[in-house]
Amino acid sequence: MATQSRLTVVGLGSGDADQLTLGVWRRLQNASRLFVRTEHHPMMALLRENEIAYESFDRFYEQHDNFPDVYEAIATELVSLALASSISELPEGLAAPTHAAISSNPGIVYAVPGHPMVAERAVQLLRERCEEAGVALEILGGESFLDQAFVRLGFDPIEGFQLLDAVELQPSLLQPQLHTVIGQVYDAFTASDLKLTLMERYPDDYPVVVGHALGVQGEEQIVRIPLYELDRIDGYGNLSLVWIPRSEDESLRNRSFDRLHEIVSILRSPEGCPWDREQTHQSIRKNFIEELYEALEALDNDDPDGMREEFGDVILQVMLHSQMEEEVGSFSVYDVIQTLNEKLIFRHPHVFGDRNANSSEEALGNWEQMKAEEKARNGTDKDRKSVLDGIPRDLPALMTAYKIQKKAAKVGFDWDELGPVLAKIEEELGELREAASSGSDDEKIGELGDLLFAVVNAARFVDADPEEALARTNMKFKRRFSYIEERLRIEGKTFDQTDLIEMDRFWEEAKRQE
Repeated sequence: MATQSRLTVVGLGSGDADQLTLGVWRRLQNASRLFVRTEHHPMMALLRENEIAYESFDRFYEQHDNFPDVYEAIATELVSLALASSISELPEGLAAPTHAAISSNPGIVYAVPGHPMVAERAVQLLRERCEEAGVALEILGGESFLDQAFVRLGFDPIEGFQLLDAVELQPSLLQPQLHTVIGQVYDAFTASDLKLTLMERYPDDYPVVVGHALGVQGEEQIVRIPLYELDRIDGYGNLSLVWIPRSEDESLRNRSFDRLHEIVSILRSPEGCPWDREQTHQSIRKNFIEELYEALEALDNDDPDGMREEFGDVILQVMLHSQMEEEVGSFSVYDVIQTLNEKLIFRHPHVFGDRNANSSEEALGNWEQMKAEEKARNGTDKDRKSVLDGIPRDLPALMTAYKIQKKAAKVGFDWDELGPVLAKIEEELGELREAASSGSDDEKIGELGDLLFAVVNAARFVDADPEEALARTNMKFKRRFSYIEERLRIEGKTFDQTDLIEMDRFWEEAKRQE
């Protein structure tokens, strides 16, 4: 007689005995050994009433700090138990036991709340491992908590529906236009984390529904509350869920990237805006530059409201240019995002890979090394004939000088210390003085450029970005000059009614007040 290892997984339904299927009930009654994921389920009372012995895996929840380890332990033990147990004896030549034989002797049975294929990670692990281990796995469904959710909460999933796990929920998964049911809301701590995640997409007072033990007579609770109260109510447990009804609220839709893509595509469509349809890369090229500088101004002013608006304007330029390429089939903005994501992952091996970086210098070194490897793979360096290639030609001259010097320094063409750099500035200043007194206009411009280039070199040696340094000085000058204007206004004077001596006095007053 041949033997076969067998494991049967059954669903206990959402908690009411009337929801238990006849097939599951027979297997529970005939199990040679019955295991349940948790004893904290209403169906345990039915098993005890009918004197059906069972063993619980609740001990694993006490032994491990996280759910993945719990599910791993359950799956490992069940496979070992199935292999160690001769579940059914088969007559030689019979390929498989009949359905009746399985029902009358299912061998080891593992019972889970709801349906085995809904929110049961251990069952997924069993599906992966039983075949490799030579264990015959049968999964018998029961009514899941979703069945009762549709009935008791009263919504039709055909309208658009998603089921999410509270423990692993990310804001990017939330889609307000769909009915959203969130399971695994075990306790108030999970509810608190869930609340914070939902607030990334929904207003604090958005109405949500909490359901406890749906369909279980005497235990069911359905509570409608504003989102901010999600972790302030009692009753959370193994049979709890949160339902967020679908919404067509434009303010919610407008918080999604997909909505932005949709709007831009509409603007560029035949039914869209005539001005947007007429634009080309070149026609709005200057807009990109202007929006970037306006965003920088908001940054410099430390203006959160301005940043929020100006950052949006910068994103709009990316969207418009990407939409133009999408229309001709080159790429879409999703290709842009994919390329960026892959670049960030590849260039941060100390975060997403197996390298280490204990300082910003080490992290930058990893970035540069991976960047060079990336360019070698892509062949983007093969057309570059000079070390100085690869600098955008439209960068401001100050930024271009800074990048040129950094590239030259990487191959050793650089000063060793700050002293000679400062001496070079003095030399260039002397040459500018000489050109200013007797040189041509071209000579004056040339010597001024040399002086500025030398000053940029000094910026590198004091670890300062020359563009940022000059921007700060510009803001400082404007601040002090505004003080002069205010003092003249208070004294009822105009610039025609003052002189340099008085303005310089006001200037010094402004300096002392900083």
